[in-house]
Amino acid sequence: MHEIILHINQIFQSLGIQGLAINAGIESCLPGFPLPPDILLSAMDLANPKMALVYALICTVGSVAGGSFGYLIGLFGGRPIFSTIFKKNHEKFEAVEKMYEEYGSFAVFFSAFTPIPYNIFTIASGVLKMNFLKFLLASLCGRGGRFFLVSLFLMFFGETFKKYINFFIIALSILLVVFFVIVYKKRHALTNGTNKNKEE
Repeated sequence: MHEIILHINQIFQSLGIQGLAINAGIESCLPGFPLPPDILLSAMDLANPKMALVYALICTVGSVAGGSFGYLIGLFGGRPIFSTIFKKNHEKFEAVEKMYEEYGSFAVFFSAFTPIPYNIFTIASGVLKMNFLKFLLASLCGRGGRFFLVSLFLMFFGETFKKYINFFIIALSILLVVFFVIVYKKRHALTNGTNKNKEE
């Protein structure tokens, strides 16, 4: 898997700016795609810090365009397409639906900004017929906030990042593990609650 990811990254990297936009677009509408655009964005920022904000803009536009395509997939495919894509995992859809009921468009922003798979929410947004303008605004804020934050950080602290990259990777890995443990526990609790309701 590591070699596959490296190979995919090399293909996108060889395409330059176009590759970054394509990478961001595919990741936003294709569940299970193994390469988040942050990796290529970071490499390009470090190679050419003066273009960092341009790369962030391209990444944002590509990602939101891909997310909009995911929205259309959900809108015209409905729940059957969601069930097919996610292997009939109804619990996953119920969890996403509950987040929409509780947080509305902020759920899209949260998935766009954090490591939570954004593509699940792009398709689910279409299935649930969320207002497209709200979806678009939440996606732009979430994706833009994430990618511009990465680019701004590397534009100002790129050289320091290169020197201490191993420590950054370890710290990021720990944060991601903690984040996913919290998400898993919340989802597990939500699933148990859903199952109990069904039994009642």
